[in-house]
Amino acid sequence: MSLIPLLTKISLQSGCADPSRCQTVLDEASSNHNPLIDSMLDAELVDEDTFGAQLAAAAGLPFHPDPTEEEGASVYRKFPAKVALRHRILPVKSEEEGLTLLTYDPFNLDARQAVGREWDQPVKWAVGTRYRILEGLRKGYGVGAEQFDELVEGRDPGAEDDFEQEVTQLDEEDEEASVMNFVNQIFREALRERATDIHLEPLEKNLRIRYRIDGALQEVTVPPDIRALQASLISRLKIMAQLDIAERRLPQDGRINLELDGNPVDVRVATIPSVNGESVSLRLLTRQNFDMDMLGIDDETRKLIEGLLKQPNGIILVTGPTGSGKSTTLYTFLKQLNTKDTRIVTVEDPVENRLDGVVQIAIKPEIGLTFASGLRSILRGDPNIIMVGEMRDLETTEIAIRGALTGHLVFSTLHTNDAVSGITRLLDMGVEPFLIASSVRAFLAQRLVRKLCDECKRPAELEDEYLDQIGFPLAMKSGIHEAVGCRACRDTGYRGRMAILEICVIEPKLSELITTHAPYSQLKKQALDNGMKTLRGYGWTKVASGQTTIEEVLSNVDH
Repeated sequence: MSLIPLLTKISLQSGCADPSRCQTVLDEASSNHNPLIDSMLDAELVDEDTFGAQLAAAAGLPFHPDPTEEEGASVYRKFPAKVALRHRILPVKSEEEGLTLLTYDPFNLDARQAVGREWDQPVKWAVGTRYRILEGLRKGYGVGAEQFDELVEGRDPGAEDDFEQEVTQLDEEDEEASVMNFVNQIFREALRERATDIHLEPLEKNLRIRYRIDGALQEVTVPPDIRALQASLISRLKIMAQLDIAERRLPQDGRINLELDGNPVDVRVATIPSVNGESVSLRLLTRQNFDMDMLGIDDETRKLIEGLLKQPNGIILVTGPTGSGKSTTLYTFLKQLNTKDTRIVTVEDPVENRLDGVVQIAIKPEIGLTFASGLRSILRGDPNIIMVGEMRDLETTEIAIRGALTGHLVFSTLHTNDAVSGITRLLDMGVEPFLIASSVRAFLAQRLVRKLCDECKRPAELEDEYLDQIGFPLAMKSGIHEAVGCRACRDTGYRGRMAILEICVIEPKLSELITTHAPYSQLKKQALDNGMKTLRGYGWTKVASGQTTIEEVLSNVDH
């Protein structure tokens, strides 16, 4: 008997506003042999909670709208992960009369048969919402648990593998394939969560996996006995990165080129020896569009930047600490300038993202290819625009200045706390003041702040005394919002990041002060008189527009 009429009726009872669309979705799913309920939920035609309640009533089963993690924590290890994850079944309570299993598709006979084969104890079925079941499975079993279950099947769960075991020593081809699948699942989960880094950190009795999402580290739930396969996982990653798997005493770094679900991903790999084993850090470099919109800048700042990019020559320096998005900003600038009649050459350490139409050089100090030597070669190669990964020393800086004075537009980075400090940093490196005044067009200080989740943010009420104390304009207080947390943002209250900028344009009056060795305070005052908006002042505009929070600005900007 077809389920389509029943599901159509349930969708209407659940408030589907477009009955014809519901019918079309179900018909297409049936003809393509796709799961009917998944297709309905993917089309977002019904509210999941209402639909689940109506589905439970139709199936004659109890409805569990909000299963808590505590209910299922004691039974996750009892019920096989491969069945739970493959059929999306969540164990939530173990009682004398049986184990309660949640499903969002009570008509899935394959799931019931799989439970019958793998579980010989009484079972009670109930209906839950898909998003809560999937969240419960992720938290309860951990990333890659299905592959892990296959790997440890048949082993003594209390026995640890030899810590020095290598993937190349595995006897079973299917076990090696499962390790590979497990590693790929870690990457897939990280990409799905928008992580920029993955850290595998061996502890005394466990292996911890953490993702860096929107700049914050978040621990990932892992299978309970993952320490047993620690050596195999790390060896697999080292093989993928073409590192020496026999070397565990020294740090190593490499690169992995992946294609997951049709999406190319470059991964920078760094291993660090520790007392508990090797720690592995993975930087995920996905192919990005690098357009101005992704920076999240306002129209006024955008016009200022576009004016700087139209300069025929000179140096534009982006400053900020590690992880402040300097490279992303520079790639965005290069993308804007990358035309058929422009030759762009970069020298980087390493090349983080590949840009079509741009000649990119990765420095290799071990063979004598440094920033300085690479930059000299670039100047002989007839470029229009040059990008130097970082101004690390006087030699590199002087060559870049020479390039700017001979008609090239040069981009680079410095590690300073604010824009005006870029001037004093160059002076400290030994650059002559008149060279700075004549070659540098602007310093752009940058920080990254997390963006409020649009699904759950809410207006915040703060005392005027506190706002006045931190320097927030009281006239802008009506736009302040606060983070709440929902399933769309992993209960963090934030989703995504954006840049806040401080742009110091080198104008004539400021140039004069630079050539006379004026102190930092005088340089800063002149820059402010010229209209420079400080990092904190720029951040306040983002708070007032409801895009981020006061806490984010205060935690990322010193002054």
